[in-house]
Amino acid sequence: MSSHSSLKSFIEELESAGELTRVDATVSPLLEITEITDRMSKSRAPSTSDAARAFDPDHANLGGRALLFENVEGSDFPVAINLWGSYRRMEMALGDDYETIAGRIASLTKPQPPRNLRELIAKAREFLPLLRIPPRTVGKAACQEVVKLTERGEVDLTRLGILKCWPLDGDPKSVGYPIDAEASGTAKGSGRYITLAGMHTIHADDRDERKPSSHNIGMYRSQLIDETHLAMHWHIHHDGASHWRSWKKLGRKMPIAICLGGESVLPYAATAPLPPGISELLMAGYLNGKGIPMVQGRTVPIRVPANSEIVIEGWVSTECGPIGWDPRHTDEPLGPGAVFEGPFGDHTGFYSLPDRYPVVEVTAITHRRDAVYPTTIVGPPPMEDYYLGKATERVFLPLLKTIVHDITDYHLPMFGCFHNCAAIAIKKAYGLQGRRVMHSIWGAGQMAWTKMIVVVDDDAPLHEEKALFETMLRNCDFRRDVEIVNGPLDILDQAAPQLGSGTKIGFDATRKIDGDGIAGKTLVAPRVDSDERHAEAVTRISEAIDVVHVFPEWGMKRMLVIAMPAFSDGETIRSKAQGAWAAAGVESSAADFVLIVDEDIDPNDFDRVLFNWMSCCDPGNDLIWDGSSGGRRIAFDATTKRPGRRPSGAAIRDFAPYLSMDDATRDMVSDRWDEYGISLDVEAR
Repeated sequence: MSSHSSLKSFIEELESAGELTRVDATVSPLLEITEITDRMSKSRAPSTSDAARAFDPDHANLGGRALLFENVEGSDFPVAINLWGSYRRMEMALGDDYETIAGRIASLTKPQPPRNLRELIAKAREFLPLLRIPPRTVGKAACQEVVKLTERGEVDLTRLGILKCWPLDGDPKSVGYPIDAEASGTAKGSGRYITLAGMHTIHADDRDERKPSSHNIGMYRSQLIDETHLAMHWHIHHDGASHWRSWKKLGRKMPIAICLGGESVLPYAATAPLPPGISELLMAGYLNGKGIPMVQGRTVPIRVPANSEIVIEGWVSTECGPIGWDPRHTDEPLGPGAVFEGPFGDHTGFYSLPDRYPVVEVTAITHRRDAVYPTTIVGPPPMEDYYLGKATERVFLPLLKTIVHDITDYHLPMFGCFHNCAAIAIKKAYGLQGRRVMHSIWGAGQMAWTKMIVVVDDDAPLHEEKALFETMLRNCDFRRDVEIVNGPLDILDQAAPQLGSGTKIGFDATRKIDGDGIAGKTLVAPRVDSDERHAEAVTRISEAIDVVHVFPEWGMKRMLVIAMPAFSDGETIRSKAQGAWAAAGVESSAADFVLIVDEDIDPNDFDRVLFNWMSCCDPGNDLIWDGSSGGRRIAFDATTKRPGRRPSGAAIRDFAPYLSMDDATRDMVSDRWDEYGISLDVEAR
């Protein structure tokens, strides 16, 4: 198995393997493709990765098929989606399974000195391929078979099949802002976004270099403004944003190349959390087995992947002011070179709210004669980005082990959307080792944004998410085994009291040994009710609280889930937890761990309950301790909140709506399903 040099060859292999369905029916890029793809991505995949069964047994068989829409309204190109949306397709894209790639990286990160001539020759053969991985420049490229220039009136971005993914995309008024898309400067784009492009940028200091060492590929969204303009969205810590600031300092526009398609390894390489100074092009070349061919852009001083399907060239305005512009709280104008970008249905499962971002003035579109427009959607998992993220989990395990030597394995659960939760397995050797590992992870590269960490022994069921949660409940005494710290968080974390910062929590769910004691707390595992005592406590609690609640089977007789109306005030929520504790009695374990979620969530739904806990809770500020039990019992307010103040005094920022498709689109897709010629291995939602 090998990776693919072009999107076309990747599509051909997927189709021959039964992994892709062509859709001949005419479809709209406005919501319809999203609804079709969302149903597909949550269905059973036609084939399963054997390796994935070991590290993600709960979801290894999901992902459905890739889809190629051959007739998209208003588009000059077919639209491909969900190409990387299963473990098997990711293996086909990367040319091997994750564990094999990780093994190759491990051999590079811990090279053993050769002991004799034979080993020296073997080691030379092992490292020789590294000489072939840098990008190489070519003079002629398939991605420039057709060249369209803005100055000749040939560029029209609206003909690319760019998707509107979710109903409120691009409409600030729909999420509570006083201006609409027209006033935001984005109305003509109809809330459509480029979502699967490599954004190629360079640092201003390298502007005169023929092969800039700072050449970066990021995967950021870009909102369609009109036929020749886009909005560029990135977070402050992204390399693309850093490059933009360097050009802003010079007072010059920043060149950018937005590249779609190419080698099948490129989308993953663009998302990989590489160490500083390591180019995504080198990572792509390593996975590809040879360097990525690059060609000089036609209107920008940037090289682009020669095998791309479509390349959008342009210049990013540096007149744009900083993020944080909010028309609800300022009379300051939006300013030149900017639009009010967003909202956008994001990978967190919620909309990310609008803000001020710079405009891209497009100068050219180049493409293959038979180009395909690749795209993706993000939202409530699993979707295509889930499998790209799990690739990082597996491929970068050897590198994480070199930073935190205690680690034997780790797992990023689906309900955590990557930055919200990490489960870490260690080979325990000394007291409070779990605490040491938590703080090491919170200081390790992009893992620093992790909101919750659960540390378990290396024989725990790390990759089975319900069993993992049960391990936490079995081993954690919440008086002893909880660590709360302040630190940076994902900028998309809506529950954080400040943009990009808040509290984090760690649970030491290892078996306790000498040295694990804290403040005189015993080392024994927490006591759990007998069946009889638990049943009695359940009856008392059910009589005492007048809202929907369950004691889930996966709660180990220690857990209560309460469903409350959204936007309930903090004191009301606190009173429900305290009422449950009072009814249970201090000796019962039935409500040791309480999660309070919105009433529209099924409290028996493990994934959705924990998803809401991760996404709607700032652990330190939404944590409720039970003083009557000495802190043995805890509760978390994981409900949707209104802006204001928590009982702790910490701020509550805007909570965005959860992503869901509108009824009209859902019904229309159901009515047309037979026209699409798509079969699902599970019933559509």
